[in-house]
Amino acid sequence: MVKSAETFSDTSSGLFDRARAVIPGGVNSPVRAFGSVGGTPIYVRRGFGSKIETVEGRHLTDFCCSWGPLILGHAYPEIVRAVSETAGSGLSFGINHPDEVRLAELLCRAFPSMEQVRLVNSGTEATMTALRLARGFTGRDKILKFEGCYHGHSDSLLINAGSGILTAGIAGSKGVPAATAKDTLVAPWNNLSAVQQITDAYKNEIAAIIAEPVAGNMGLVLPEPGFLEGLRACCNKIGAVLIFDEVITGFRFTWGGYQSICGVQPDITCLGKIIGGGMPIGAVGGCRKILECLSPLGGVYQAGTLSGNPVAVKAGITTLEILARINPYAELAGLVSEAAERISRAGGNRICVSRFGSAFTVFFSRGPVTDLASAKKSDTQRYGKFFHAMLDSGFYLPPAQFETAFISAVHTFSELDSFARAAEIWFSAE
Repeated sequence: MVKSAETFSDTSSGLFDRARAVIPGGVNSPVRAFGSVGGTPIYVRRGFGSKIETVEGRHLTDFCCSWGPLILGHAYPEIVRAVSETAGSGLSFGINHPDEVRLAELLCRAFPSMEQVRLVNSGTEATMTALRLARGFTGRDKILKFEGCYHGHSDSLLINAGSGILTAGIAGSKGVPAATAKDTLVAPWNNLSAVQQITDAYKNEIAAIIAEPVAGNMGLVLPEPGFLEGLRACCNKIGAVLIFDEVITGFRFTWGGYQSICGVQPDITCLGKIIGGGMPIGAVGGCRKILECLSPLGGVYQAGTLSGNPVAVKAGITTLEILARINPYAELAGLVSEAAERISRAGGNRICVSRFGSAFTVFFSRGPVTDLASAKKSDTQRYGKFFHAMLDSGFYLPPAQFETAFISAVHTFSELDSFARAAEIWFSAE
């Protein structure tokens, strides 16, 4: 029997008790349950700038930033005004409207690889559409992904590596049909030799290689020199489509995504919540000959009643215009670099700090971390202790070792300095 709300307090622990009665595991996305770090998950009342306020009234510096998209922080006034004004004219139409054209034009200007773009409702929907599009364009069924790279929870992408690099995938979740899993091939991240072996063995069957250009879901793991270029060459060789999942990296490190930094141009790019200022939205874009395979022009079907939602689109246009105007990327990279170097010195050879631009991960292993196997050498229990120590000090990090932390354009030197000092004190006492 479900207890009434009045029998619980509105503390985080009380809300979590209530949630477990009516929500599976008490959460609407698994990592929020604090299963990797222990303890009771926090509940947030509001966000403002670089801070979140818990239901208990604690103010925490947020290094999660809604898992990356809040590059302008919480409740950025210009975005809030734009959303409020747009909502006053309607929350949803299911009909074409001018702003979805403006956002598509902005994205195509930002990404030279994009001649056309289809707006969707999430990063998962973007990657799902990209795979269907690649399969429809090539007439092939198999896709190649990488260990530790997360591309949303569609069936084809919830696959772990098999016992060998040429073995078809084994489902990483119950409910994924074996017939679906067999068409997903898996290679170790940063292992170009493995990729070449797989593409040689299945050269007439692989529709696409999909990769995060910077892995962000086993912690932050950068591509080694030549790796992304090698993926491009493999796709060219076998006539497969190269898909970059820039749901995390798009507009996070620079205008135009990581592809504009590395110089490797994919055939299809997937984008996520950052193009909506943190609101639910996604996009799949690429060259015209591939994108025009989508209905109503082509035979690859994709649809969505809320695609191009006017409120999310307006938030996205405003966010991208602000980013173009203030260009915060160099300053953010400098803040992260200095803090990461201090934490790395404090932790010594007991940790490995991976960083790029405005993102970082403190791995509790000696490093270097170059793939999922080396990431898994991390001491997750030590990370859990570190997480709670930082939480007690007023800093909210991702509640899992194998995730990436982020800062925003409204984080300050003082906040990064205080975070680094708290970490230094913890390591010295450990």
